[in-house]
Amino acid sequence: MKNHLFKTILLTTRPPFLLLSLSIVILGSAIAVYQGAEWSVGLFGLITLGAVLSHAAVNLLNEYQDFQSGLDSVTEKTPFSGGSGALPAHPEAAPYVFKTFLAVLALLVCLGVIFIFLKGWALLPLGGLGLLLIVTYTSKITHLPWVCLVAPGFAFGPIMVSGVYFVWTGEFSVLALVLSMVPFFWVNNLLLLNQIPDLKADQTVGRFNILMQYNVRTGVGIFTLFAVLSYLVLWGAKAFFQLPVTVWLAFLGMILVIPMLKILFSCYLKTDIPISCGQKLQPALGMNVIINILTPILIALGLLLPSV
Repeated sequence: MKNHLFKTILLTTRPPFLLLSLSIVILGSAIAVYQGAEWSVGLFGLITLGAVLSHAAVNLLNEYQDFQSGLDSVTEKTPFSGGSGALPAHPEAAPYVFKTFLAVLALLVCLGVIFIFLKGWALLPLGGLGLLLIVTYTSKITHLPWVCLVAPGFAFGPIMVSGVYFVWTGEFSVLALVLSMVPFFWVNNLLLLNQIPDLKADQTVGRFNILMQYNVRTGVGIFTLFAVLSYLVLWGAKAFFQLPVTVWLAFLGMILVIPMLKILFSCYLKTDIPISCGQKLQPALGMNVIINILTPILIALGLLLPSV
C-alpha cells in the first residue's frame, strides 16, 4: 500500500516534465555567470531545488483539482498531455497528493525566506507572484483565455529566469529579462499545443482557453507567432548585447520547429476540428517538449562555451 501511495504521489508531480525547470535554472545561472557571478555548486543545488519544487507544486495541485473536477475521467491521455493518470488509477491517494502539495508549498516558502535573507527583499514580490500563479493556475487562470495563454510562459520565463539570476547576484538584469522571453514564448506554446487534444474534455468542466474563445486555427497562428518571436528576441539580444557567436547554437532548435509547424499546418490550415489530426499530432507534441527543454540549455552553452 505504501509503495503504491508513494508511486502515485511521485507520478502526480510528472517527473519527466520537471526537466523543464532544470533547463530554466541552467539558463538563468549561465546568464549570471556570464555577467560575472561566482559559481557555487551549493547555491546551484538550492536554486534547482526551489525551481523543481515550484514546478512539482503546480503539477500536484493540477492533478488533484483535475481529479476532483472529474476532468481526468473524460480526458484522453497522451504521453504529452492529459495528466499522469495516476489518481484515476488510485483515487484513494487523492488526499495524500493534496497534503504533499501543501508540504511542498511550505518548503518553497522556507526556501524563499532563505533566498531573501541571503540576497535581499527585492526578491519578495517576484516570489509572491510565483506562489500566486501556483495556487490559482488550475482553479482560476484556466478560465481566463488570455491570462491562461501567457501565464505559463510568464512563470517559467521572466519570473523564474529573473529569480534565478537574482539569487546568484542580488540584483536584476536587463539581459536576463530579455533572454527570459525565449522560454516565455516557448512555454506558452507548450501549454497551448497540449490544449488541443484536451479541448473537448476541458470544455466539460468549464475551462475557457484561447482555443475555445476563437478556434484551433487561431491557436496555431498564435503558436507560430510565438515561435517566430522567440527567435527574433534571441537574434535581437545577440546583436544588442554583443553576445558570443556561440549563442547561435540555440537556433539548432529550428531543426524541430520547421517539421513541427508543417504538422500543425497540415492538420489545421483548412479545419479547426482537433480530431482531424488524430495521432498525427503526437510527434508535434513531442518535438514541442524537446524544444522547450533544449533551447534554454543551448543558450546557456552559447554564453559559457567561450570562457571554457
